[in-house]
Amino acid sequence: MKPPLAPRKRFGQNFLHDPAVLARIVAAIAPDRQDAMIEIGPGRGALTRPLLERLDHLEVVELDRDLIPGLRALAPPERLTIHCADALTFDFAARAPSQGKLRIVGNLPYNISTPLLFHLLEQAGAIRDMHFLLQKEVVERLVAVPGSKRYGRLGVMLAARSDAKQLFTVGPGAFRPAPRVDSAVVRIQPLTAPRVPESLTGPFRQVVNQAFANRRKTLRRALAGLVEPADIAASGIDDGLRPEQLHIADFVALAQAAQQRAERQSGIVSPAPVGARPPDIKQAERT
Repeated sequence: MKPPLAPRKRFGQNFLHDPAVLARIVAAIAPDRQDAMIEIGPGRGALTRPLLERLDHLEVVELDRDLIPGLRALAPPERLTIHCADALTFDFAARAPSQGKLRIVGNLPYNISTPLLFHLLEQAGAIRDMHFLLQKEVVERLVAVPGSKRYGRLGVMLAARSDAKQLFTVGPGAFRPAPRVDSAVVRIQPLTAPRVPESLTGPFRQVVNQAFANRRKTLRRALAGLVEPADIAASGIDDGLRPEQLHIADFVALAQAAQQRAERQSGIVSPAPVGARPPDIKQAERT
């Protein structure tokens, strides 16, 4: 019997091995036998095995070709579909069933977690929920609230299309090799109706990116060249605030202001005052 393959640093591999943690993750996912589920980065199959016990069929996406033979030994092809592919470019939406949506799970490599989350959010319409084991600091950024130290671009962009909840923390000893940081399990559920209108997707991204690139500045300075101070005021927002103090409804209102300013400059529409935040964004989000 061959010894297990050593984790590879270039793939950011830290293999989960603690049975108690694995059981807790599976309990949090609560799979039904008919669920359409994809596991990202199965590695040696520590989470794959208990998932197969609860599912009729499972798909996995693994980049490391050397791990594929071990995964194939876990179950026949009719029960386990293996994609040797890069999750950062994988078309998850194409694997969604004609009826229903995908459930995505995985112990994600720390070095790709943020770009992978954005890649998945672009396909959120095909996803029912996601359960990930991530670096604790990343999870704290995902669930951070306005005014907190971890609140930033990642949390705002995630909140535009989903809700996130930290479930529990996992210590370094649950992995081989043990990372130098704590990890945490997070549940991400895409919204049926995104908080940002489709027509504002581009301006919203631009406003959020520029704002947090200048997070130590007031809005008046952070959004210079994108939104005028008068437009910020007309949106009902104090331009003396800093980006980390804003709620998602405020960013939507600023995106609307940026879009209207761009339209006025291009002559697409006649000048018009910037209105209040869109009516579908509840004022309660700011409290």
